[in-house]
Amino acid sequence: MQDKLPFSKYSIIGIMLFALFFGAGNLIFPATLGQHAGTNIWWAVGGFLITGVGLPFLGVLAMGISGSRNLQELAGRIHPIYAVIFTSLLYLTIGPFFAAPRTGAVAYDIGIAPFVGESVGQAGLLIFTLIFFGVTLWLSLNPAKIVDRIGKILSPGIVLLLGVLLIMVVIKPMGAIEAPQETYASGAFIKGFTEGYNTMDAIAALVFGIIVINSIRALGVTSTKGVLSATIKSGAVATALLAVIYVGIAYLGATSTEAFGLFESGGLVLNAASSYYFGTFGSVILAVIIILACLTTSIGLVTACAEYFHTLLPKVSYKMFVVFFTAFCFVVANFGLSNIIMYSVPVLMFVYPLAIVLMLLTFVSPLFNHQRIVYVSATIVTFLISTIDGVKAFCKSFDMAYFEWMTPIIKAYENYLPLYDEGLGWLLPVLIVIIIATVYVQIKKVMSVTQGKKSVS
Repeated sequence: MQDKLPFSKYSIIGIMLFALFFGAGNLIFPATLGQHAGTNIWWAVGGFLITGVGLPFLGVLAMGISGSRNLQELAGRIHPIYAVIFTSLLYLTIGPFFAAPRTGAVAYDIGIAPFVGESVGQAGLLIFTLIFFGVTLWLSLNPAKIVDRIGKILSPGIVLLLGVLLIMVVIKPMGAIEAPQETYASGAFIKGFTEGYNTMDAIAALVFGIIVINSIRALGVTSTKGVLSATIKSGAVATALLAVIYVGIAYLGATSTEAFGLFESGGLVLNAASSYYFGTFGSVILAVIIILACLTTSIGLVTACAEYFHTLLPKVSYKMFVVFFTAFCFVVANFGLSNIIMYSVPVLMFVYPLAIVLMLLTFVSPLFNHQRIVYVSATIVTFLISTIDGVKAFCKSFDMAYFEWMTPIIKAYENYLPLYDEGLGWLLPVLIVIIIATVYVQIKKVMSVTQGKKSVS
């Protein structure tokens, strides 16, 4: 047994974690943020890094501290039924509902759309995603080492290509950074914070965390302290890489607006920048790498979801789940990237607070002796607020008026919950509930000890 590893081992695990987090979809959000934030870019990036980098790091650490075998076991501290529902929702969110279909849409947006133009319309996306998810289905049904090998080659390839591109952006910017768009004119930090939800990495961290921990244990580190230390160091490597790339892409987006105007998606921003600096060759290389990276991510997400739901419902075969999820991804992908992002926002506004609170409870759990009452009370409060946030986001996404039953609830939240308008109305109530419940547990413990002493005497 050992408690320490050489730095080279931490680096290897950190790069593996980076590869797990960093899908091609993650490229599009900081690029769009940069375009819209303009001169407020650094405030916006600061908020984005908290949810896009900081929370995934904490999610991995939470799994390490908890000692749980998987997310369902950790969420089971609230209730076994809640654990199944919450874990299933997280897998569906990073799988067939949003993240997996997004891989096909991003691959088309970056790899195909710039070369075929708008003339092919919806037919181009339909044909491409049919091929894309057909290959996903084939390789998910027949898992092979080729997928892992391609992934190991692509991750350094993407980083290298992006590194060269971002160096060019710093040396020779495409244009001056312009004034922010209306959504970022005020409250850019909070806007960046909620935009970071779109990476889905914080909720993915609760799934990926156990992979990192098992990798550390496989290297001979078995003590709780040693595993946690190795997780922190490996996580620091991964998050540092993510942070540098996110900042660089956001800056790229901010400097592109003067030259190209606003794009509908971040994928088009990256393609335009590649073409600007390296011509058609640059665009083609970017397209090939992104398509292959999206494909490996798609396969990974489909197989992970199929494996989880097969353990949940063993009577349904793994292959049946693969076929169903792949077909579902194909259908969703044809709604287009913009629509996938628009539909995902309400779900993320609902799920993210619940995931963040679970992480927070895991860290402070020793203070209240891991008592279920604290987990349950904090989760109920979060659920009551995040549900309304999710429905609000749904109404805003589709330009709908709020439902009548929502109006008094929203007014009450706006009047009495600090930071509610910024999407963080759940934060202070949850902290208060955790403190009150923890004090209650400690008082109950002291009283129990006192009564025990009296009975003995």
